[in-house]
Amino acid sequence: METLRIIDSWPAENAAAAVVAADGRVLGRHGDTGRPFRLASVTKLLSAYAVLIACEEGALELDQPAGPEGSTVRHLLAHTGGFDFGDRTVRFPPGERRLYSNAGFDVLGETLETATGFGFADYLAEAVLQPLGMDSTRLDGSPAADGVSTVDDLALFAAELQRPRLLSPETFEAATAVVFPGLSGVLPGFGRQRENDWGLGFELRGHKSPHWTGAKSSPRTFGHFGQAGTFLWVDPEAAAACIALTDRGFGPWAAQAWPAFTDAVLEELAGDGAP
Repeated sequence: METLRIIDSWPAENAAAAVVAADGRVLGRHGDTGRPFRLASVTKLLSAYAVLIACEEGALELDQPAGPEGSTVRHLLAHTGGFDFGDRTVRFPPGERRLYSNAGFDVLGETLETATGFGFADYLAEAVLQPLGMDSTRLDGSPAADGVSTVDDLALFAAELQRPRLLSPETFEAATAVVFPGLSGVLPGFGRQRENDWGLGFELRGHKSPHWTGAKSSPRTFGHFGQAGTFLWVDPEAAAACIALTDRGFGPWAAQAWPAFTDAVLEELAGDGAP
């Protein structure tokens, strides 16, 4: 895909990207797609998947207590547990506001460790990374932000997110639908959103504006971006996913470049009639 060459104009020393069709075919790669990059909050997609698998296995339940009083695993996955962004200060009652929280994902990790007897990184590897063949991906700390991976590995995960094998269709549908609808909140880097829609670990495009995906992205688009200058989105209407990893931290450059890049990718997909 020629549009992937746009990443060469980004102010990053290293950048790599890929587009993956719904059937798992990689439609295009550009850059060093085998290079490991820090994922920052794109890590949450992998961690949420591990938690959802643990729920299906019966080790966890979505409505079991986790976090502040009244909060559950479901609340923490959907960023409505009430924790502050970076620490465990409780800012709001559970379910009242969409307050994006790294601390909530750390508590999810601890909750899974207590339930399974596995370290979170080990559980993630056995439940998600190894079955998908993501041999170059690892977790080096927090389930919220300390993943390291490659575009090639995340292309395997993007294929899973379009045709899940590790989760049931029912669980995946629930994870990519709005959880606790109608909640306002701040989308980090893009300001307050009247309806800051989120699924179970997946950020949902909906009708947010501004947003890190494109104007041509369908409201059904889901994924995540990271402060390390990384993102992964899946657009079911386009029947495709896109991964971009860089070593330039998120900033105004990304808020400007990413939506235009996404629109260009979607335009090329539509023009090629990609499935």
